[in-house]
Amino acid sequence: MAILSFSNSDRLYWLGRYSERVYTTLRSFAKHFDTMIDLKPEEYADFCKKQDIPNIYTSKEDFSRRYCFDENDPNSIYSNLMRAYDNAIVLREEIGSETLAYIQLAVYAMNKAKISDAPLLELQKVVDNIAAFWGMADDRIDEANVRSIIKLGKRVERIDLYARMNASPDEIRREIHRLSARVPQTGLKYSASVIVHLNYMAAKTELDYPTIVKEVESLIDFTEIRPVIGL
Repeated sequence: MAILSFSNSDRLYWLGRYSERVYTTLRSFAKHFDTMIDLKPEEYADFCKKQDIPNIYTSKEDFSRRYCFDENDPNSIYSNLMRAYDNAIVLREEIGSETLAYIQLAVYAMNKAKISDAPLLELQKVVDNIAAFWGMADDRIDEANVRSIIKLGKRVERIDLYARMNASPDEIRREIHRLSARVPQTGLKYSASVIVHLNYMAAKTELDYPTIVKEVESLIDFTEIRPVIGL
């Protein structure tokens, strides 16, 4: 097990969260984009509400452009990808250059999408490169706790986003069970009571989505030690 500083443990955790945020929000955006075009022009307002981000957009066209690519919008997919990139750059020694390269390729694909006449096609390459990053992390990162902290961040973010988007109960349960198995492997301090409560809620027929969001966000607390990079 690698000996990690608090700051690098935090960066690994947020690398997992930001990469997952880009992956899942891009997939959700593509789904909502089709709905906005075909059915409901104001669908983006509901999307923002579910994500708990301010609806600062003036039209579906404005939303489609700024939510994806506006570097001055802290909630944009571009901004979250750059946070993942900033953390990955600092963690080059821990994750390796080959693993880092797929985050760099995702940034390259995002920049191409920004100037493309068919951005959804290029944005799919961002999704593909994030998935390749996770695969390379599994294959090339030797230290188990380094891999596990990235995966912990990924699971926390996925549960958070799935609950906000009212994903199917089976999807939420699957992620909670995977999170429960992952967190002891990280070497991080975590709230065992949160894990117990999440599994208790997962066993219910009807899921309490807001409480799941609240609980999973309190599993790991880096408040005292969070670095400037990537936040």
